[in-house]
Amino acid sequence: MKPRTMSRRELDLVLGWAAEEGWNPGLEDAEPFHATDPEGFFVAEVDGRVAAAISVVNHSDRVAFLGLYICHPDYRGKGIGLHLWQHALEHAGPRSVGLDGVAAQQANYARSGFAMAGRTVRFAGVLPGAPHAGIGPVGARERPGLIALEARAAGHEKPRFLSGWLADTATRKTLVARAEGEIAGFVTLRECREGYKIGPLVARTEAIAAALIEAAGVVTGEAAVMIDLPADGRWLSAHCAGLGMVPVFETARMYRGEAPVGGDVISAVATLELG
Repeated sequence: MKPRTMSRRELDLVLGWAAEEGWNPGLEDAEPFHATDPEGFFVAEVDGRVAAAISVVNHSDRVAFLGLYICHPDYRGKGIGLHLWQHALEHAGPRSVGLDGVAAQQANYARSGFAMAGRTVRFAGVLPGAPHAGIGPVGARERPGLIALEARAAGHEKPRFLSGWLADTATRKTLVARAEGEIAGFVTLRECREGYKIGPLVARTEAIAAALIEAAGVVTGEAAVMIDLPADGRWLSAHCAGLGMVPVFETARMYRGEAPVGGDVISAVATLELG
């Protein structure tokens, strides 16, 4: 078994595995994922065939995030994934490393030094759609302000990731709420293999968060929408439930090292793969 850095083309393969596992990646996730930290994606090869994959993306000098940990069914139970896990974590160096893991694996993550920091709950349903004055497409010059606002929610900045993630494409859009010339919040929505996912969503007030969700609903129409919420964000969870969305999936947010502490904004997670 030989661990090595994943190529950009191989990331498409791995996202295809993720789709087969029901992870429902976005249609254009690969480019902004890989551009965040091209050296932070890894595969294990067996006899010339990619057998397992993982990412440990360095967002800053302080924080990294682990995701896309997946082993092809033909190679499970052989210790390949664990060896790759250990290799990939070296890429983070002294950084704190976060992950969103399923409950069944929490004990395994704990053995690698990860401690529980919270829960992430996915809600799914059809959004109500309504246009709102003051909410419109993102401008390129606004991206630094959006990155700084999202950092208030996450407790750390993700400049390389969000610089690409917030650039509109054919299947990914960011809407910005503006009030009195200032950014009051924003939401990114992306088309996935099935329906849409929202993330991140960041808003300074409950009213702005509600308006952004309705503006997103204009784009998503009757399609199913998924949104990943920190479990301690009680207002947003209650609001989504009030819209008829239901919890369908839950992960444990865990960190090896000091966990970043978010601030005084309403938020939803950008993506379970990169945090």
